[in-house]
Amino acid sequence: MAGRIRIDEPRCKGCQLCTTVCPKKLVGMSEYFNALGYRPSQYEDEEGQCTGCMLCALICPEAAITVYRGDAVAKKG
Repeated sequence: MAGRIRIDEPRCKGCQLCTTVCPKKLVGMSEYFNALGYRPSQYEDEEGQCTGCMLCALICPEAAITVYRGDAVAKKG
């Protein structure tokens, strides 16, 4: 099943937990800082490898990650 995620960068505090659980290693850290002074997580999936497993969203202590699967992926782009 196809998936993708959206990271709410203003809420992200750069704890890097999501980067450790992504089985495809699609989540990394950005090179810039958000308004709170944290380096937010960044999602990069040009090849469409995300399966929508939700591990990143489940581990995020700030609930800053939304996961889209199946039809929602096609509708959101």
